[in-house]
Amino acid sequence: MTQPITLIHTAEIHRASFSALRDRIAPEAELVQHVRTDWLDKARKHGVRQGLIDEIADLIHQAPGPVVCTCTTLGEAAAALGAIRIDAPMMAEASRAGGPILMVYALESTFEPSLALLDSALQNAQQETQVLPLFIGQFWPLFEAGEVEAFTACVAGAVKDAVAHNDVGCVILAQASMAAAAPLLTDLGKPVLTSPGSALRAALSA
Repeated sequence: MTQPITLIHTAEIHRASFSALRDRIAPEAELVQHVRTDWLDKARKHGVRQGLIDEIADLIHQAPGPVVCTCTTLGEAAAALGAIRIDAPMMAEASRAGGPILMVYALESTFEPSLALLDSALQNAQQETQVLPLFIGQFWPLFEAGEVEAFTACVAGAVKDAVAHNDVGCVILAQASMAAAAPLLTDLGKPVLTSPGSALRAALSA
């Protein structure tokens, strides 16, 4: 029997979205989902310190099968402990897209880990390209308040504006919380990459 996939979230909304994603691509898969909003709070206030790393390690080591960390802020630490970073498969795809990459992010704490992972993916693919960061933190309070449709619409609007004014080869929605904006961007004429689907498929094949 296939081992369950453990998901580490830092926002409750991801539980339902990943269950729906599982139902679409692998309905037979069992998900064990942990929501730790307190971990993101700690990381944003104090950084990813050893005490937090120890808590993450305990959860990962107790998991019976593959683990996916869906939090971009915690992804690097979780990957070092054996988990799959939600954004790693997406960054690898972006590195092969060609042309400047628009990297959209909504939390300052995600910028450095996302950029470092993208740089690593570009090096592995032996590609050099411009990365255009687009910070949309002004919309994050909408997500935190549960106003997901409004948040998603604002993300899509900001991306369309940025693409209209820049030479862009592809767009990365660097956090799972932004993935729902992708269907609103199908008219861009550019690839819009999101992390949840690619990460879940990676876990299924682990």
